[in-house]
Amino acid sequence: MTEHLWNYQPTAGHLAGTDLSGYKVEALDGGIGKVDKHSEEVDDAYLVVDTGPWIFGREVLLPASTVVRIDLDDRKIFVDRTKAQIKDAPEFHREKHLGEPGYRDELTAYYGLGGPFGGRLL
Repeated sequence: MTEHLWNYQPTAGHLAGTDLSGYKVEALDGGIGKVDKHSEEVDDAYLVVDTGPWIFGREVLLPASTVVRIDLDDRKIFVDRTKAQIKDAPEFHREKHLGEPGYRDELTAYYGLGGPFGGRLL
């Protein structure tokens, strides 16, 4: 299942070329922030979410597979994780990003087969 971790689910409603910057992000139990940056590249799609004061201005990186629905009219993205699960994710560092050896593996382990979700979408 990890091969799909970095791609949008076909049912999420993602439209290629749509700028998701500024969209609000909703976890299963409430809002977590706004999209600061995103990628829609095949096998490398993700969202960088600015959590604002929720977790002290920290940014988190969410693989695209966590997105279950995109509401283009309300500019909201719904993900299949709780606030606690997102808060416990490996910390995002702009200087590391996905190019840093081991960082993508760490994220894949957390969100994929080796992590608390057992490689399945909730």
